Amino acid sequence: MAEGVTKINNLLSDAKITEIMINGPQATWLEVGGKKYKIDVTFNDEDVKDIIEHFFKKEGKNISYYTPYGDVCTPDGSRINLITYPLARCGTTITIRKFDRQLHSLNDLVKLGTLNQKMAEFLIACIKGRINILFSGATGSGKTTTMEMLSHHIPEQERLITIEDTVELRLHQENLVPMETRTPDQDGKGEVALRDLIRNALRMRPDRLIVGEVRGPEALDMIQAMSTGHRGTLGVIHANSPQDVASRMETLILSSGIKLPIEEIRRMIGNTLNVVVQQERSPDGIRRVTHISEMRGLERNEVAIQDLFIFRREAKTAEGKIRGKFRTVMRNYPRFFPEFQRLGLLDDKAFSDEYI
Repeated sequence: MAEGVTKINNLLSDAKITEIMINGPQATWLEVGGKKYKIDVTFNDEDVKDIIEHFFKKEGKNISYYTPYGDVCTPDGSRINLITYPLARCGTTITIRKFDRQLHSLNDLVKLGTLNQKMAEFLIACIKGRINILFSGATGSGKTTTMEMLSHHIPEQERLITIEDTVELRLHQENLVPMETRTPDQDGKGEVALRDLIRNALRMRPDRLIVGEVRGPEALDMIQAMSTGHRGTLGVIHANSPQDVASRMETLILSSGIKLPIEEIRRMIGNTLNVVVQQERSPDGIRRVTHISEMRGLERNEVAIQDLFIFRREAKTAEGKIRGKFRTVMRNYPRFFPEFQRLGLLDDKAFSDEYI
């Protein structure tokens, strides 16, 4: 095996490493336990060619002058992003995010302190009750992993269609169609965007759509899919809070060029999206669900948002560990709670105010 690929595989095989950052031929950094360290291993031009040949070309992805950057997933689910010189002025830069394949269920996330048991039970009920959910947070906050763990609770007979820029979700259902976008060729032709795939997916009789990341005009297509009978849609979005999710969705829908009053767009968001799961990575390296919030339609021409569960930070220890408690904070039962009761998914105890 080529030397560059061997170096990468050696780093990938170390379970403690969560991120690999190759800043050109002079510097390589690793993230371990939420902290970054510089190492002696470096990658020269020949190593980079080996990596492109082995990981990108094998998947039909071309890295060239006309397509100087791209993403690809390794067989173990790690995602590689590569951008070449001179766009990266320090030299070709490679960033590899590893996903923890030791996680097998939502219980594993509870043990790690990502959320508590009541929050987990509520989210499982949301999956079974076909609630539309957006998982929000910054890059590396663990939102995709949380969505993936919840997907285990999707009924086996449902037909799932996943839509991603780079296929990285590892779902275990048999009736699954994963779809991936395509970048244009060197002549600028052949591009297939997320919204193209969403539109086509609606003709494939999906029981549930899962969108890897909502970041452009495809937000309109996803919202329209939710509002036309495709309940239980899941998606990922980059935002800093549940309130920011509503604002960002508004901006993304407007970017599609749709001619609707802003109040109508907000009503569409508030009545179609049901739950936002906000996640953050703390300085101590632990990824936590900080908010589970409900969108409750339109009030005073704004999207009404009610927090159901939150993580309340209390202190930071001398070792840098964050101390805090998960808490139930809702004022009113979610609008979909009567349906959950009818289906036997949740009872009043699900929202009792308990600390851990």
